[in-house]
Amino acid sequence: MRKVVGLDVSLEKTAVCVLDRDGTLVWQGKVGSEPGPLIDKLNLWKADLDLVGLEACPLSEWLHHHLTDAGFPVVCVETRHAERFLSTRPVKTDRNDARGLAEMMRVGHYRAVHVKSIEAQMVRTVLQARRQIVAALMQIQGTIRGLLRMHGLKMGEVHRCKFGDRVRELVAEKPMLGAAIDPLLRSAEVMATERKAIDRRLEQAARRDDVCLRLMTIPGVGPITSLAFRATVDDPARFSASKSVGALMGLTPRVYQSGETDRSGHISKAGDDMMRHLLYEAASALMTRVRKPSKLKAWGVAVARRRGAKRARVAVARKLAVIMHRMWIAGTRFETGVEAKTPAAA
Repeated sequence: MRKVVGLDVSLEKTAVCVLDRDGTLVWQGKVGSEPGPLIDKLNLWKADLDLVGLEACPLSEWLHHHLTDAGFPVVCVETRHAERFLSTRPVKTDRNDARGLAEMMRVGHYRAVHVKSIEAQMVRTVLQARRQIVAALMQIQGTIRGLLRMHGLKMGEVHRCKFGDRVRELVAEKPMLGAAIDPLLRSAEVMATERKAIDRRLEQAARRDDVCLRLMTIPGVGPITSLAFRATVDDPARFSASKSVGALMGLTPRVYQSGETDRSGHISKAGDDMMRHLLYEAASALMTRVRKPSKLKAWGVAVARRRGAKRARVAVARKLAVIMHRMWIAGTRFETGVEAKTPAAA
């Protein structure tokens, strides 16, 4: 009889449950959370396996690639969907979770998520590292500002390139304060140097990619945003409509409808928060720094007049995601939609 498998993955051990299609338990136990032991165990029923399911987690993409390469039909289950299904069980254990995942495979009550390619995972790893460096750099700079303020020394507005010079100028006459500030300042300068190095590598990667080059024709979209979008979407064909991309980034409003009640709330903030943040930054740059006119900017400005600047930037960020996906699919460059004015004849 055909069989299905549920895998509940943890750091050291993975709970495995094998079921027949009629729900009969075939085998249940634990193996090491490594591709080798898992493949060896599943090979016992490989000829009869219909589906292997595992919940999305930090190890799931890595295991998914290895199991797929070994010839197993594997799906990665959406975390919130699996959590709600498994929450109906009164006792939560790894053993029971694996049984629940196997039942999801057996009855077809699951939502599969897209597993990114290895190339996309590598790009996202670099982007996440950059994000962490930027966050640590901003935290240290904020700490320096706060420590100086305690002694009546105010940094004021200063360009990031002149931050170190301004700090040294303020602590020049206070050696004891310098003993506290100098280590923090050196750490910040090292992080700033590393951030610049990562930015250069990301820019070079974006310049070599045809899709990123087209996406960067959009005002406000730079190498990092274009690379992040390419790695996040990975396969544009998995969206039947470009407008669905906004939901992936968590930029669509929550909707609550029950009986006579029907209201829209704030954006869902589901999905990838890093990509959502980058799209918001691109929208802000488009509306505040870009001088070249376009229909997209004019639309955002009109929304800002009616609903406020923050809501307008969110709306423009959502529209950017849709436009970027459509450009990727169609292989086109960005068009402003504004006709260039020709000089009047003398």
